[in-house]
Amino acid sequence: MEWSVNNAFKSYKDMEPKPTMDMVLIPSMDPIDIVLGSSEKGNVIPSAKPRKKTMTSVYLRYFETAPDGKTRRCKFCGQSYSIATATGNLGRHLNNRHPGYDKTGENVTSSAPQPTTAAATVTMKPQPQARAPQVDYDHLNWLLIKWLALATLPPSTLEEKWLANSFKFLNPSIQLWPGDKYKAVLLEVFRSMREDVRATLEQVSSKVSIALDFWTSYEQIFYMSVACQWIDENWSFQKVLLDVCQVSYPCTGSDIYHSLIKVLKMYNIENKVLACTHDNSQNANHACHTLKEDLDGQKMGPFCFIPCAARTLSLIIDDALRTTKPVIAKVREFVQELNASLDMSEDFIQFTTAYKEGSWQFPLDASARWSGSYQMLDLVQKAGRSMDAVVRKNEEVLDNRMLLNAAEKNVVNIVHNCLEPLYKVVNEICVDTPPTIGMVIVYMDHISDTIPTRQLPDWLKNAAEDMAKKLRSYNNQVCNIFIYLTAILDPRVKCELIPENLNSENYLEEARAHFVRNYCTNHISSTRSGYSTQDIEDGGSVSFAEEIARKKRRASMSNATDELTQYLSESPAPTKIDVLEWWKVNSMRYPQLSVMARDFLAVQATSVKPKELFYSKGDEIGKQRFCMPHDSTQAILCIKSWTQGGLKLKYKSTEIDCERLMEMAAAAAVDISSTGIYKKQK
Repeated sequence: MEWSVNNAFKSYKDMEPKPTMDMVLIPSMDPIDIVLGSSEKGNVIPSAKPRKKTMTSVYLRYFETAPDGKTRRCKFCGQSYSIATATGNLGRHLNNRHPGYDKTGENVTSSAPQPTTAAATVTMKPQPQARAPQVDYDHLNWLLIKWLALATLPPSTLEEKWLANSFKFLNPSIQLWPGDKYKAVLLEVFRSMREDVRATLEQVSSKVSIALDFWTSYEQIFYMSVACQWIDENWSFQKVLLDVCQVSYPCTGSDIYHSLIKVLKMYNIENKVLACTHDNSQNANHACHTLKEDLDGQKMGPFCFIPCAARTLSLIIDDALRTTKPVIAKVREFVQELNASLDMSEDFIQFTTAYKEGSWQFPLDASARWSGSYQMLDLVQKAGRSMDAVVRKNEEVLDNRMLLNAAEKNVVNIVHNCLEPLYKVVNEICVDTPPTIGMVIVYMDHISDTIPTRQLPDWLKNAAEDMAKKLRSYNNQVCNIFIYLTAILDPRVKCELIPENLNSENYLEEARAHFVRNYCTNHISSTRSGYSTQDIEDGGSVSFAEEIARKKRRASMSNATDELTQYLSESPAPTKIDVLEWWKVNSMRYPQLSVMARDFLAVQATSVKPKELFYSKGDEIGKQRFCMPHDSTQAILCIKSWTQGGLKLKYKSTEIDCERLMEMAAAAAVDISSTGIYKKQK
């Protein structure tokens, strides 16, 4: 995602080379602020002019004279120079090879070289020569800030003494910030980046859609994340995390509503929100209902809330797998043994080749998510003979109880066939491009038709009835004019693919009325002109010019309505096309209808990314959220999301170019390696 934010970070390309410890990437810091070019809390500029020191007394402190009296040897790396070498060259060696050499713990304070200024006492001019890229070792702290965010780790991670000692082993000059300073910097970075997100949302001209997700941490704190999605002028999806906030106890619908409205007001988007997708919980549903009443009361425009389709599918799948949990657990144990043993996995591949039971890629997915559970079923149905052969060959390691009997295999085959339509639907929605509401309701309608309720064994009938019940509940919640509008604006769906319970003439007429009322430019201008629609229809006391304008408006409104009629009269587009690309190409044909499409197609069908719910990636995210302490959760999770979305770290008004810092560090590492500084240690 591209962010249109000002880049305040200054590149080093045109900067005259100088010791990096003198570079200050963040100007005008308060005492509590952290300066990139220093390990201290700030660069204190003495009020009195320092006493001049000779150049000899500055650099010779870091060199020792050899016993023969002919050479001087660097105390850091052991590199030798002739006794006649100028002290300026010794100083350049220290600056190039050992940045921060004056902060290594020796009792050298006033003898350190001063920054080069007009008033500096250095009389030797630097020679015009290429110098190795510099990196201040304190820049490591800023790289660690980004690492904490991307790895979703709390600042306390860096307080581990073994980690700090490892850095010291690499270079004694490295000084990590204390834990409290990392927390303070992360909080300030979060606030600074949030301002950029707020500025971005101010430039959004279309409606936006929000999605809510919830979880509980190890501290038993209930969190809510609020994500926002819209379609920009170039017809591309844009999505950003607005906030991760704590919901106060007892976490009722009212508590969720108050936390949510606070986030919307913080970003000033109450009047832009068109829809909210929630996690299907009763409290979230109540909060969204309250929000709708609030927005309707303020006449903010239409607003709708919908359940998450992915979570509905997940609940349906849980019902189907309920009766096969013992068998799946047994197969999962077998798969874990296969993944852990190279010999057994090779045996399995050989058997599947011999029995022609397909090709399998290791490691097999053994997660407890849908992806892993379905692979367990798939393995039994497609490679059952190979499984048995591996167990028998390795009976000393594998318990014979891993062998499935005929009844267990029959259960797996029945459930596998029942879940195959769900497997295909999950694969369709687990794509990088967010699924549209229109296609999702088509998929859900398809599942309703394929779930068998008859001719099932007794042990599966109850599960099938529960699955059908959850589907009916979802379909009832999305059966309204709002979802109808969203669906028909998907050029692949239109009216032809809409489920029967949603496809009615009444909805079509309401859709036309909504389009004319809210998106026809001339209609909007007429309602703002001081004359109501009733005045015009009744032929009220209006001027001759207004009568002419009235005829023009009616003709234009008719053309606008024809825009919708023309769009719906054409055949649906192929299901494989990119919906937004289609609208980008056809927006000139439907200039006013395309404006409505930008608003409604941004509505999110799921409250979370389907991949995070159905695949093993969700386990990792769940662990990270669960383990994050309260004082770091908001800052770490938001910074991670924003940087992954293309936003750079920002400290107050300065962007931190971590990629540039990494390049400098890599260049310095290569330079150090080429000098053989650490050869003696090896």
